[in-house]
Amino acid sequence: MPSAEPTGYTRVFAVREFRAVFAAHALSLLGVVVSEIALTVLVYGLTGSPLLSALTFALGMLPYLVGGTLLSGIADRYPPRRVLVGCDLVCAGCAGLMALPATPVAGLLALRCVIALVSPVFNGTRMATLTDILGDGDLFVLGRSLLRIVSQSSVLVGFGLGGVLLTFVTPRGALTITVCTFTASALLLRCGTKRRPARGNSGGGALVRYSLGGAREVLGNRRVRALLLLFWVPPMFLVAPEVLAAPYADEIGIGVAGVGLLMCALPVGTIAAELYAGSALSASARARIVLPLASLTLVPLTVYAVTPGLVPALVALALAGAGSAYTLGLDRWFVDAVPGELRGRAMTVHTAGLMTIQGVGMALAGLAAEFFAVSTVVAGAGVIGTLCCLLLAAEVRSTELRDGADQHVTGG
Repeated sequence: MPSAEPTGYTRVFAVREFRAVFAAHALSLLGVVVSEIALTVLVYGLTGSPLLSALTFALGMLPYLVGGTLLSGIADRYPPRRVLVGCDLVCAGCAGLMALPATPVAGLLALRCVIALVSPVFNGTRMATLTDILGDGDLFVLGRSLLRIVSQSSVLVGFGLGGVLLTFVTPRGALTITVCTFTASALLLRCGTKRRPARGNSGGGALVRYSLGGAREVLGNRRVRALLLLFWVPPMFLVAPEVLAAPYADEIGIGVAGVGLLMCALPVGTIAAELYAGSALSASARARIVLPLASLTLVPLTVYAVTPGLVPALVALALAGAGSAYTLGLDRWFVDAVPGELRGRAMTVHTAGLMTIQGVGMALAGLAAEFFAVSTVVAGAGVIGTLCCLLLAAEVRSTELRDGADQHVTGG
């Protein structure tokens, strides 16, 4: 008889608390996207400076490293629901102050930094909370995948919706809408999730020392460090074709419309592959493809060496994005490798590192494109990145074999 049990992603949505977290994530992400667009337009309108306008985007990424290292202890020291609701309310307050006509440009940029500082704490706490809600097995992997898919989808539709919104309301009016989305997210998390105790030590001691101690412990574990690098390194190289989409479109003469297609190809491949891996593959199958996919995900970028036209480039980018499905199995390995009392800080370090290293990748790609053709830079990113991924895959495999041997000896 066919089973009536929910399968694939349906199992995750059957959990009431996850539905609240999922809806809150979508609302919070909407708030971030709208605030980025509105703030960029507002700053440019007030100053007429392209540099300051672009700086509003950079300030959304640069403070991640500071917040993710110096404040990561918040994720383990305090009850997770309190942290999540508090972060949303801080973001809502910042957006509210941005919407005030009296707020100067310097104040707008400072408030943008505050939102960026609390973002890694919020994201890390939410990731760790998923293990409380869904367990640390296959349900966590699927739940984490769904949140990632929503984030990727925001790249495709979020900025377009934000642009449409600004045709009807002023930038400060759009920021007022952002206050509502952050507040709604806080209410969903407060009313839709259970109160749970702090994971780690909630006693005395300086927060910064506690946070840095957790980061040292996370990065000092050879296997955890290898897994983190496997999360971080492929995206560092994958940003090259995205950040250089406009100059590459100019290089092959495809116009502005081609830029949008080139920027959409990677997230489309990522979303399609994650949906397939999450719904069609078993947990063991997802584990088996982690290292092969991670090793090969950047190989399609090497097609840029022959300066392909629009269609071959789109295929290559979609294939490279599809390789990101390795993260589903890697999520499970990471949760298994990190002790429960350290998960909040580990997830926060993971989030901060991922954002920071992508920023580094963007800067390096832009710098390289000052001296070499864009096609050469992207192909070079594919080659160098693949070599790095092969080395990391070997390191992860080595730590897996070592841990297995240690367990065998310990087990007698």
